[in-house]
Amino acid sequence: MLTDDGKHLYVSWDEYHMLIERLALKVAHSGWAFDQILCLARGGLRPGDVLSRVLDKPLAIMSTSSYRAQAGTLQGRLDMAKYITLPNGDLQGRILLVDDLSDSGVTLDAVMQRLRATPGVEAVKSAVLWVKACSTYTPDYYMEHLPTNPWIHQPFEEYDGLTPEGLAKKFAL
Repeated sequence: MLTDDGKHLYVSWDEYHMLIERLALKVAHSGWAFDQILCLARGGLRPGDVLSRVLDKPLAIMSTSSYRAQAGTLQGRLDMAKYITLPNGDLQGRILLVDDLSDSGVTLDAVMQRLRATPGVEAVKSAVLWVKACSTYTPDYYMEHLPTNPWIHQPFEEYDGLTPEGLAKKFAL
């Protein structure tokens, strides 16, 4: 639900899963044949997992990080993992890069450049749930364009401040 001021987008679990499933359909109906999915951790883990299962493609994971300051609300320097984790072999062929959103576009653009320079990678396309208007990168597949650049409150963020002690209180342990 987008707030009246357009500065915040609150997403429920149901909305989140529906967007991921619709993204899987969009990719499937595009007709683009690919060999592997590479998701960007952490935001792309859930969408990447679902797309991997629905589209029956192996899932690789690359950790990236740029939102660390101010409880994850301020973008800083982009860090990309040196290695990509895969279940078998090397990242090669045609790759679908999956993340949750294209915010500034810096992360997706940097990863796309790295993948295009990777020996054995023939082609790369990208898929996300949301693209903000301020993004300098436009993914090949996306579900929603956000013209007001809102802060997206995703349902899993409830875990960001949760501790084992908080969980114990929740379950009265």
